Amino acid sequence: MVLLSDPVIAAISTHDNREPAVDASAGTGLRLDRREARYNALLHYVRLGLRDRLVLAQRALPPHTHLLLVEGYRPPGVQHQQYTAYADLLAARNPGWDPDLVRREASRFISPPEVAPHCTGGAIDLTLCADDGTELDMGTEVNASPVATGNRCYTSSPDISAEAAANRATLSTALTEAGLVNYPTEWWHWSYGDRYWAYTNSTTALYAPLATDQVVTG
Repeated sequence: MVLLSDPVIAAISTHDNREPAVDASAGTGLRLDRREARYNALLHYVRLGLRDRLVLAQRALPPHTHLLLVEGYRPPGVQHQQYTAYADLLAARNPGWDPDLVRREASRFISPPEVAPHCTGGAIDLTLCADDGTELDMGTEVNASPVATGNRCYTSSPDISAEAAANRATLSTALTEAGLVNYPTEWWHWSYGDRYWAYTNSTTALYAPLATDQVVTG
């Protein structure tokens, strides 16, 4: 499994196509969750190309099933803070780990800031919900860590119920057909145009990291 901490990801070339960041829910019918808003006031923004592909994915879902967007763009400062906190926690719990191992293990849950997909506006954390907003059973909560779940947060984990596996398959089919790629340690994390997408598709990344003012004016 190639993780975001792998040097091959950092080596991917990026030529930003200057697509704007847009409100993913404005005029699209896509549903937006605000659980992360206390940390990130800009979570509803994504690149235009990603927004359009999310609309296509929504149309491909079964009746009465909806994408529930949890977090798109993440400011670099927020990414750095969250990554550092988790890496420091792992290091404290595992004093025998060297820095490279800490970085690798941390990247199973949150990306090193310099290659972070969310900072480009090209990544989205999301789940499925019913008409009334009730979230479907996906096996774990969004943003559950590998440590806390015994790796059940891995997209292909066999250690989940048949219902959760079917719901993950529904989500994966719609998003894959719309052109997104999944980060395999997080069933909820999908991206388009970032380095991980470029690695998966053997191409150049379309989106570079965005500063907060680029998103707001986008």
